This record gives sequence, structure tokens and C-alpha cells, in this order.
Amino acid sequence: MKRYLATSAALALVSGSAMASGLDRTGQPIGIIFEEGNYAEFSFATTSVDLSGNDRTSLNPFGSATGDVGERFNMFGAGYKRDINEQLSFALIFDQPWGVDVNYPTTGSLLLGGTTAQADSNSITALLRYKFNERFSVHGGLRYQEIDGEINLAGGAYASAIPGGTYNVKVAKDGAFGWVAGVAYEIPDIALRVALTYSSEIEHDFDLTETFSGFPAANGTSSTKTKTPQSVNLDFQTGIAQDTLLFGGIRWAEHSVTNLVPGIFGRDLIDLDDSVTYTLGVGRAFNEKWSGSVALIYSDSDGDNLVSPLAPTHGYEAIRVGVQYKQDNMTVSAGVRYTQLGDAVASPGGNPVTNFQDNDAVSFGLKVGFHF
Repeated sequence: MKRYLATSAALALVSGSAMASGLDRTGQPIGIIFEEGNYAEFSFATTSVDLSGNDRTSLNPFGSATGDVGERFNMFGAGYKRDINEQLSFALIFDQPWGVDVNYPTTGSLLLGGTTAQADSNSITALLRYKFNERFSVHGGLRYQEIDGEINLAGGAYASAIPGGTYNVKVAKDGAFGWVAGVAYEIPDIALRVALTYSSEIEHDFDLTETFSGFPAANGTSSTKTKTPQSVNLDFQTGIAQDTLLFGGIRWAEHSVTNLVPGIFGRDLIDLDDSVTYTLGVGRAFNEKWSGSVALIYSDSDGDNLVSPLAPTHGYEAIRVGVQYKQDNMTVSAGVRYTQLGDAVASPGGNPVTNFQDNDAVSFGLKVGFHF
């Protein structure tokens, strides 16, 4: 059963949280710290998003379709874990936790056409784990992350806020530190592990370049402070039969603290709700080399379905299937995930303008791990 303990963790994570609530993409996993022995891994995931809507206001009674506004995005990850002694271990984790890729075609929505948003992040987390005994342990460390991006507002929905044209803001890359702390309880004989992990919010001080196409005299530079969410992850697994594992988790993230208010424009460009994401799955080892898993995922966002045009979904439901092959000290894991995105209404400034319904995303992930 202990052999399958590590296998299931890799399968559960291989396709990540590729299309999650708000800007959340990876769920900030720390499972590598529980790998047995010394270990390193590398991962890649890609997500194809089908995200389209239709204008709905009296300004445009016949409506106009947005076209596909969801951009394909890729994610890379890596991790290294090493035992320092029998009680103390160390892990270094690279992931890309936050991001957005939205592009409203100019030939689509009359109200939002030309609006775009792009944001990228990179994060490195350094963790220590101390085992008091076979069952109790604590883990914690520092996280450093960098974020940059660009937003362009255009279309009839912004006519009153941006008279005579469009608005663009470039967000220069900024790096900042946060911290992670957690506790775990295990019963190795039945592959039981329950881990609770808290990740702090991280505050960034961004330099901005703001451009108004219809009012050049207002162009200039400014700065603003923005936070990424604090979060709590509760992960569990337990053996339920020979070579069979039940696993899952609950993640809460406080997306509502993430605001972006440029100094010149003076209005918040991000309006997100807090979310809770639930995962429940079963994994099974078929033989010494092959294992598989399936998991159901449900994400619930606070509030109504009025959302920012830059993140036009409200919660989601997903199914994830994974398979893993092990040869000597190497494991190769692959996973595919189908996500049904929650219906939402894009509402810049709280004004409902565009309905988004029946949208989805497909993700594929690949991970290669080495024990040494």
C-alpha cells in the first residue's frame, strides 16, 4: 500500500487545476514533500478553452456573438525533494499559479469587442517538513512569485468610462514573497494521509503604463498595490481495498482581495469572487508498472453570476482521468481533464452586458518523475 501512496499523488496532480476559479490555475500543490526518498519531477500541461457569449442589453437588442474569447494556454512545473535525515526533508517547487488569457475578437461583440487580458506568473516555493514520528509532521516555508500582464478595454460597454476610444494598461513584472505552513497526519499501514496547508496572500507593488487612445493628454505612468489570494488546502487519501485508494481535497481561495486600480483610470479592473473547490477520486494499481485514477471536481464561487469580462465564468464541474507507468526509478504520468465552465454574465462596472453559457475546456498534462 505504501508503494501506491506516491503513485496516487502524482496521478491526482498531473492535469492540475488547468481552468479554475478566478485567476487560479494550479491550486498551489505541495504534495511532492510527501514523496518517499529523494525525488525530482518535471511537468507540462496545456488547456484549450471554448469560451463564447452573446450581448444582451437594450443597446443592442438583436445581440451579437462574441466569438471564442478563450485563449489556449500552457503551464510548466518542476519539483525537487530531498531527505536531510530521517526526520527532516526539503522540497523546492516551481509552478505558474495565476494567469488569464482572454481575447474578445473585434469582429464579435459590439459591447466588448477588442477587450483583452493577459497575465502570467511564476512561483518558487521552498518547503521544509519535520516528522515528529511516523504519524505527525509539520511543513512550511517561503514562496516567491512574479507576475506581469496587460489589459485592453474596448467596445460599447466602456463608452461612458473611456470616451472617444480604448484604454490600455501594461503591468510591469513585480516579485514578492509570501509564506506557507501546514500539518499532516498519516497512518502508513493503510495509506492514510490528511494534510492541511495554508498559503498567505502576497502583495505586489506594480508599475503601470496607461494609454488612452482617444485622450492622449491623459497618458502616463502610475503604480498600484495588488494582492494575490490567501488560500487553504485540505488534502486526504486512504486505502479502501488492496491496491485501491480514495483521495480528494477541498481548496478555499480568497479571490475577492485581488484588485487592480490604476492610478490614472481610477477604477478596479478585476472583480472576482471567493471560491471553494472540491475533489473526490479513486486510484488503483493494476500491477507493478501500471496505475490509473479518476476524479470528479466541483468549484463553487460566492455571490451571483455577474463577473468581470476578463474572467467570464462562474464556478465549474470537471472530470479528470490519469494513468501512470513505472519503470525502475522513473515514472511517467499522463492525464486528461474535461471542464464544464459555469454560466456567467460579463458585467463591467456591475452593468450586465454579455451572457456566457455552455462553455467548456479540455486539458492534457504530462509528468515525468525520478526517484534517486
